[in-house]
Amino acid sequence: MTASFDVIIPARYGASRLPGKLLRDIAGKPMIHRTYERARESKAEQIIVATDDDGIARAVDSFGGTVFRSQSEHATGTDRIAETVENLRFEKNRIIVNLQGDEPCVPGGLIDQVAECLAGATEAEMATVSLPLVRHEDVNDPSVVKVVVDRSGYALYFSRAPIPFFREDVPTDSGIHPRYMRRHIGLYAYRVGYLSRFVTLEPSPLEEVEKLEQLRALWHGDRIAVATAESLPGPGVDTLADLEEVIQIFERRDR
Repeated sequence: MTASFDVIIPARYGASRLPGKLLRDIAGKPMIHRTYERARESKAEQIIVATDDDGIARAVDSFGGTVFRSQSEHATGTDRIAETVENLRFEKNRIIVNLQGDEPCVPGGLIDQVAECLAGATEAEMATVSLPLVRHEDVNDPSVVKVVVDRSGYALYFSRAPIPFFREDVPTDSGIHPRYMRRHIGLYAYRVGYLSRFVTLEPSPLEEVEKLEQLRALWHGDRIAVATAESLPGPGVDTLADLEEVIQIFERRDR
């Protein structure tokens, strides 16, 4: 199935661990440019950077990207995207992929996949992707979000804690059971009509405890389709160490 979709990149300047990271240089280009280039590698018909920051807007203008100037008070990137689609009058069945501005290594094919997953999942309001969790050190790492799904591939729960919990001891040679324990990749697709409704829903207690916005959808009885990623996402950038790793990736790529 070939899905028709657009990509919106919510982009804010502030970040608690790495302020101004979207304008940080990655091998000669600001991070937001690198992320925009990944979106261009997908089959998206339109790519928009939604930001309230003058510096980010100027950077996007400089490389010929499309900018929507959003309001500044948004609590989440999803809220920023919802404002964008409302103001630009997107059709309610249009599929939007939310690509975070600090993901300069996401393959274009993975963006296509999450859009196609939603297009093919008629019972789902959202779609996302996951991978088997293969590193033992990630099991108890709260920055690595885990997801469990039902037999049809719909999310049952997302958590920063290890899920599922193995009551019996796990063999030390394998550390984990990748068949059941999966790493969530924070790439989302939604239809505009649902997105507009989602941002009006009351945040759930589980969302507030885990700090995972997608739990709001599950709390309110909505379904999230979870595809198995067909390509590796590459590292996102939350810290200076992440940034240095990504710079090295691009320097090797550009040689």
